[in-house]
Amino acid sequence: MDQAYEHRPDDVDAMAPSRLRVPDIVRVATTGMQARKARAALSVLGIAIGIASLVGVLGLSESSKSDLIDQLDALGTDLLTITPGQGFGAGDGSLPDTATQMIDRVPTVTEVATVADLPIDVYRNDLIPAEQTGALTVRATDPDLLATLNGGIAEGSFLGEAGSIYPTATLGSVAAERLGVSDLEDQPVVLVGEEWVQVVGVLEPFPLAPDLDRSVFIGHNAAVDHLLDGDDVAASSIYVRVDPQYLAATRDILPATADPENPEEVEVTRPSDVIEAQAAAESAFTSLFLGLGLVALVVGGIGIANVMVIGVIERRGEIGLRRAIGATRRHIRIQFLAESLLMGLVGGMVGVGLGCAATAAYAASQQWRVIIPPVAIGGGMLAALLIGGIAGLYPAMRASRLAPTEALRAD
Repeated sequence: MDQAYEHRPDDVDAMAPSRLRVPDIVRVATTGMQARKARAALSVLGIAIGIASLVGVLGLSESSKSDLIDQLDALGTDLLTITPGQGFGAGDGSLPDTATQMIDRVPTVTEVATVADLPIDVYRNDLIPAEQTGALTVRATDPDLLATLNGGIAEGSFLGEAGSIYPTATLGSVAAERLGVSDLEDQPVVLVGEEWVQVVGVLEPFPLAPDLDRSVFIGHNAAVDHLLDGDDVAASSIYVRVDPQYLAATRDILPATADPENPEEVEVTRPSDVIEAQAAAESAFTSLFLGLGLVALVVGGIGIANVMVIGVIERRGEIGLRRAIGATRRHIRIQFLAESLLMGLVGGMVGVGLGCAATAAYAASQQWRVIIPPVAIGGGMLAALLIGGIAGLYPAMRASRLAPTEALRAD
């Protein structure tokens, strides 16, 4: 034996370890999926639904948030509303007559507009019962209201050129609908108190002051002279535009400026806070829906794990044959893990596509910009691969532990 060992040829090397190349791994993984198309498709669908949920929620959240930001940019966050305090101990519910003039003197105030609620009702004609007011309010105002609120005119004009002398009416968007005024070609009139007033304009909705949409606007001086018999009326709301750099400081001094004697009876609010609160509420719902999407993704991962475990049981003969012709345990692990990762990858790609399509369709229906954050796409693909890898880890380990003889005998 020693002599035979001494005369062994020098050029005979030890057998190099077998390796699976990447194309081989892809081939065996694809073959495994094709052999069980129905099960693989259902597993891919589970992952796709979870990823589509995540991408859709993130995409719709960003698109909606972008729309809210556009609204804030267009309407401005520098608008403040001054109203009499409400509730017990809040005074007589009116602002002093000098409030508007005093506020206009504040250096950081750029625009001021006053609205006063009139104690009269408006009707389309004199045949409507008095109790059927349509929840509309007649308000006296000044021409600066539209500019202060960044409002728009849908048709006609705001109060008209003679609106400060003779009463003409401009309708809010909801008021025009309830009064049945759809166009101004026939020069419609409405009954305000006991006076017939011509409608000269219809306004676009006020996003920062939706209560004004149910209003019929009359010029302040014309309302006092023709509708109130010379009796003035106190302001019910004062809208103020402020230099954004000094918004907080101005907000603090406005109560004392509007009513020096009773500043605690003046309430100052910022209408854009409602939109910001809406954005915060949508963020909370986004977190909830993301959680539901993760649950769907986990369910999809369980489906992959189930398919792979069953596959190990059904493919014991294949595993035994591969082991018998030289495949190592590592090769078997890689094969089954690659199948699981491939199902996760395909599910991720399908899910990202579905999520992007759903986001684009819904955003278009709401007239939003379509925004799909890159983290949704990248994170969705990564999550799909991660779920696929985790789901296939145990089946791959189980398959690699099967002894060749046991696997062939079981088959």
